[in-house]
Amino acid sequence: MVNVMENALPHQTCEPCRKDSPLATAEEREHFLRELPEWTVRKVDGVERLHRVFSFRNFAEALSYTNRIGAMAEEEGHHPRLVTEWGRVTVEWWTHKIGGLHRNDFILAARTDRAYQA
Repeated sequence: MVNVMENALPHQTCEPCRKDSPLATAEEREHFLRELPEWTVRKVDGVERLHRVFSFRNFAEALSYTNRIGAMAEEEGHHPRLVTEWGRVTVEWWTHKIGGLHRNDFILAARTDRAYQA
């Protein structure tokens, strides 16, 4: 098993999730959220999700970012909720199969941040 405390989140590898995959532990969540200071945990219909809003100068930039995140999601086979509006994109990551937050969600949130900085 990979020690989640060793590597920065964007460089960790996502693992295939099954219905019996474990939710992130309290210790993992606390550690991961220190690396993701602009993300919050929100509960929607009883399911926790990672949530962040990204700002852009216009709709075209927001749409371009949405497409980059969509391509990344397709590569990983793990899909967020994306809401694209003029000047902003809202992203929410959670693992549908287990109804909550898995380590993969934190990894992809970190990669989402990295794509924003690019």
